[in-house]
Amino acid sequence: MKKFIFFVFSLFWLNHTYAQNESLEKLERITDSIESEGKMLYRSEFASWYGTDVFTGKCKYLLAQAGGYLSYDTKEGMNNIFFSKDTIPLVLATISFGSDFNPNNYKLDTVRRKLTEKENDLYTIRKLALEEMNRDTMFKHYRNTNLNLVPIIARNFKRVYVLTGPQVNGVIVFGNDYLIDFDKDDNITDKRKLHKGIIPIEFHAPTADTSKNEVSSIHSHLPEYSPFMTATDICTLMLYEKFTTWTQHIVVSKNYVSIWDCKKNELVIITMDAWKRIYEQEKKN
Repeated sequence: MKKFIFFVFSLFWLNHTYAQNESLEKLERITDSIESEGKMLYRSEFASWYGTDVFTGKCKYLLAQAGGYLSYDTKEGMNNIFFSKDTIPLVLATISFGSDFNPNNYKLDTVRRKLTEKENDLYTIRKLALEEMNRDTMFKHYRNTNLNLVPIIARNFKRVYVLTGPQVNGVIVFGNDYLIDFDKDDNITDKRKLHKGIIPIEFHAPTADTSKNEVSSIHSHLPEYSPFMTATDICTLMLYEKFTTWTQHIVVSKNYVSIWDCKKNELVIITMDAWKRIYEQEKKN
C-alpha cells in the first residue's frame, strides 16, 4: 500500500499526461477553488485553535461570560475574538496572530468593545447556523467529538462550515461536516452534509524507526457526495498533518482521485481512468 501510493504521487508530475485526456483546464479550476477555500478555512481554524488556548490560559476570569468565538482575516494576519453572552454581545478579548502562522506570535487585547461591522456579520450567520443546527436532525453529534462552527464571508459567498473535532488524542476526524449557505440578507439558501458519516483515522507521532512511520492515509467519497476532496478535508489535514508522519492523503470517488501533499500543502486531482492507466503503465514497466 505505501509503495503503491508513493509511485502514484511521483507520476503526477510527469506533465499530467493522462489528465489531459479529460479537460485538464476544468480540473485545475476545480482544484484551485477547493484548495483556496480549504486554506481559507484552515486560517480561520488555526486562529480559533490557538486563540482558544490563549483565552483559556490567560483570561480564565472571563470564561463564564463568554458566549462563543469566531475568527477572520485581517490585512496583517488573523484575529480571533471571544464575545459575551449578552443579547447584543460585546467583544471580551481579541487575540491577533501574525501572517507567519506562528502560534507564539500573538497579541492579546482584553479591552471590551462593540463588534465591528465585519465581526457582527460573521456573528449573525454563526448565530443563525447554530439555531438551524439545533432545529434540524441532519446535524449529528458523536461521542468524544465537538462541532465547530466556522463562518466565512468572501466576495462571492456567505457560509458557515460545521466541522467535527476529536476530543481524544491520536485521532483525526474526517466527515460529519456540513455547509450552510446564506444570501446577502442572511437567509439560508442551502444546507447539506459533505460526507455520509464520520471517518476517524488513527495516527502516530514520528518514531526513530522511520520504517514504521505511516506515509499516507486514505478515505472515500460516495457518489451522492463530492467527487473531490472537500475544503473541510484540506482544513483538517493542514491542522493535523504536522503531528503525523503522513506525506499525503488520498480521497477516492467513483470518477476521481484527489491527492493532498502534506509537505507542500498542494492538491492534485485526476480522473479515475487516468489513475488506472498510470497504474497499468507502471505494472508494465
